[in-house]
Amino acid sequence: MKKIQISPSILSADFSQLGNEIKRLEEAGADMIHVDVMDGHFVPNLTIGPPVIKALKKHASILFDVHLMISPVHKYIAAYADAGADIITIHPEATDNLKDSIKHIKDLKKKVGVSLNPNTKISTIEKELKYIDLILVMSVYPGFGGQKFIPDVIEKIKSLKKIKEEKNYNYDIEVDGGINFENSRDVINAGANILVSGTTIFKENNGNIKKNIETLKEV
Repeated sequence: MKKIQISPSILSADFSQLGNEIKRLEEAGADMIHVDVMDGHFVPNLTIGPPVIKALKKHASILFDVHLMISPVHKYIAAYADAGADIITIHPEATDNLKDSIKHIKDLKKKVGVSLNPNTKISTIEKELKYIDLILVMSVYPGFGGQKFIPDVIEKIKSLKKIKEEKNYNYDIEVDGGINFENSRDVINAGANILVSGTTIFKENNGNIKKNIETLKEV
């Protein structure tokens, strides 16, 4: 089993102190930084764009795990790659040609992630699984932080792990949405090796980020 990694979502950070927040996360043992990009169209919220990511990248020495919840996504991929994204995750519903978008990310020398909403079936991306570096399983419907974890996604994680082992694929399984100390073990045991968490990391144990990261990694 791959080492468990934590990708804190800066959606829950203090936006007036984002550079310092990223430094705090690094010092506390975060493995990467999860950046949620929303366009107010594909999902009902607005967050940050390439200029902010470029500025924040100067404060970080760990990977930027950038989740693009924007549509149409294909024409914006290069801008986020140039801004400093190390992993670029897209939704199959947000592109006219998933295979072309995956190739575009690969051509830009970035790791490619594909995200599955709670109601998106694995069969939607089955033909592309061999080309993907990361599958992001959404355990809430994207667009807002602080939602409750949807338990049904556990079976999807198990299925992705089974396909990975049977086909000898090498993708990471990342889970995002309502991850906390109560459900993190179930998610890891199902096959996930990267957990995205915002509220739990920044708010639990009186904001003890280091303790919260370490607790989430426990199985």
